[in-house]
Amino acid sequence: MVYQNRGRKSSTRGAQSRRIPGNHRIPSMARKKVRSMATPDLVPWLLYEPEPENGILWIKFNRPDRMNATLGSAQERSTASKVVDYMRHGDDDPDVRAIILTGVGRGFCAGNDSKGPKEDEDFGDFLPGNRGNFEGNPDGQRQSFYHGYTKIIREISQIRKPTIAMMNGPAAGSGMDMAVQCDIRIGCESTQFITYHARGQIIENGGAYFLPRIVGLARALEFAYVGQIDANLAYQWGLLNHLVASTELEQFTRDLCQRIMRVSPISQWINKRVIRASLDSTLEGVMAMTSSAATIIHLTEDKDEARNASIEKRPPVYKGR
Repeated sequence: MVYQNRGRKSSTRGAQSRRIPGNHRIPSMARKKVRSMATPDLVPWLLYEPEPENGILWIKFNRPDRMNATLGSAQERSTASKVVDYMRHGDDDPDVRAIILTGVGRGFCAGNDSKGPKEDEDFGDFLPGNRGNFEGNPDGQRQSFYHGYTKIIREISQIRKPTIAMMNGPAAGSGMDMAVQCDIRIGCESTQFITYHARGQIIENGGAYFLPRIVGLARALEFAYVGQIDANLAYQWGLLNHLVASTELEQFTRDLCQRIMRVSPISQWINKRVIRASLDSTLEGVMAMTSSAATIIHLTEDKDEARNASIEKRPPVYKGR
């Protein structure tokens, strides 16, 4: 199912609703029929494509003629704002178990569009919280960037459900930053990670935080110095979880989603929060978090359903509670 601007539906080859292959029924939230959640306010430069029968929400950068370069920063309809808005809707939708961020065409996301918007691309006014006028004021620009754009992109890492960056091509600047905020990255031979070194800028928007935690300090610094790494090196470093042929990229991602959906969503949500919090915690702190979380999970219906399904040798039907 494809949602276009103004909520119209259409079919495209890349977005047709398809059941995940295999003999297993997809474990998902228990429901008598597929329910449709209200769609977010849509923009043409970012596609919102839910597949409720498969449990997947596709979010696609949609400016292929500019390698999916982003529009704006912290405006109401900027690319980053809408990525977070779409993900929040997916987080609230009981029919969504996994959220996939990818690009239309040859690129994943080329970062900020140095050419600026096209005539019909209006991404609105700044959202509240940008901390005042920044024109001609360097500190105002800093405050606006920190309190606006960086905090928006940070919210990708705080989405409750599993997020996957399916990297069909280069990811530059903020495109790279959004990819590393996702839980999992799957790449192909066309995948590249590129900083804003060509513009004399630095790694921003959480990239400087997540990169050394994903690949290690020395490799993160090497990347910062050279400004670009290809798919093979990214996979060797662990920046890509998986590296597959471009012709197999979508199916591999769908198969991974099928495996994800066989596990209790509550376990996944709590595991994600604890593991991410552990990056800035201590052993004692993590042990305290897991002790509390284990007690909560023990009281859920999904814990009993997982056990019963295993004993009865059937696919579990989770309720998310």
